[in-house]
Amino acid sequence: MEPPQDGDPQGRVLVVTGGCGFLGSHLVRLLLEREPELRELRVLDLNPDPAVVPPEHGGRVRLLRADVGDAGAVGRALWGAHVVFHAASLVDVWGGSSAQDIARVNVQGTKNVIRGCRAGGVPVLIYTSSMEVVGPNTRGDPFLRGDEDTPYPVRHSEPYPLSKAQAERLVLEANGATVAGGGRLVTVSLRPTGIYGERHPLLQRLYRGGRALGGWLPRTLPPHAEHGRVYVGNVAWMHILAARAARLRPQAVGGECFFCYDASPLAAYEDFNQLLLGPAGLRLIGRSPPPRPLLELLAWLGVAVGRVLPGHAPLLNPYTLAVGSTPFSVRTRKAERSFGYQPLFPWERARERTLEWLRGLGSNQ
Repeated sequence: MEPPQDGDPQGRVLVVTGGCGFLGSHLVRLLLEREPELRELRVLDLNPDPAVVPPEHGGRVRLLRADVGDAGAVGRALWGAHVVFHAASLVDVWGGSSAQDIARVNVQGTKNVIRGCRAGGVPVLIYTSSMEVVGPNTRGDPFLRGDEDTPYPVRHSEPYPLSKAQAERLVLEANGATVAGGGRLVTVSLRPTGIYGERHPLLQRLYRGGRALGGWLPRTLPPHAEHGRVYVGNVAWMHILAARAARLRPQAVGGECFFCYDASPLAAYEDFNQLLLGPAGLRLIGRSPPPRPLLELLAWLGVAVGRVLPGHAPLLNPYTLAVGSTPFSVRTRKAERSFGYQPLFPWERARERTLEWLRGLGSNQ
């Protein structure tokens, strides 16, 4: 039996890998709200969570327990879908996971998804990449309001950004590959900057850590290193718009990568966090960080602690210190031109939603 075609009158079948994770869960909800032609949404995750599916939409959603490293499970889950959003990823820059585990999920998992798309007749693959396929690099070279064509000396020193760069290359090279049924695969890669929003694990960790310290957070990064941050709902929205363009105007987006940013304020990393954590009751200590030699010593101590206690690695290590100290911000004009991207959630609304969630964490403590 041949896979269904994209114009199937019964409606379209969509798949989200990593659909119960931070970004994936937001994408699932937005697809259910914004895709009127949706017939079935398959949500793949290693740990399926029914809470990500609003009760009123339950009839259209299939929660599937699947490891993207398992080629057979991936292939069965993707067969016959019209669009696959590949958001599953092992995100770790703190030393809690081995390089082999990161590569297995991010690189081999992506290979499995591409093969599943080709074997299952899937015409569109949207990949969640990362700004870290470009930078910031550990040398400290600034990237200020750059775009996809801005020259930048990429230097991957850590397993996570290396794995994302390798996976993105696989996805873009797969554009135009034949799929079962005789069609061609259209692939698009999206590169969000630092994502924030409700249910963000790192933001939750910072909030709980600050509460444990009596409402204070120590400054550890330079206050003048501009960073671009993007709200998770707008990242999900860009995925949806890219998928629509891949179906309707594949020549405009196929095989292309796009930075993903919105109208959130450009600020140093910790100062931006304070825009969210401050109204939630936390305060940043100090106008400037400790002396650089002391920070570098603490960063290496963080590596040592992570090796002894992998599940409790500190947030500060040489890589995160270098990244947080390096200005890195982007523009999204290519996405605006290619498929009409505009943020769905303005900054004020994104902040309000995130604050509401943070305050809820406090009331549950």
